[in-house]
Amino acid sequence: MTAKEIREKSNSEILQEIETLKDELFNLRFQQATGQLTNTARMKTVKKDIARMKTVLTERELSNQD
Repeated sequence: MTAKEIREKSNSEILQEIETLKDELFNLRFQQATGQLTNTARMKTVKKDIARMKTVLTERELSNQD
């Protein structure tokens, strides 16, 4: 997901998506620990998507403080 796509969403949608991605990341970590994970690159993309969403939320908070 690109930053442009994230910026088009509302704060509540972004927060909901973050929770979904955190659940997915938990499941991926569990699969990795049990040796069932086949696509290890997915962990990296999920982490980066979470970071992008948190960055957009922080940008919005900072712009509202001015």
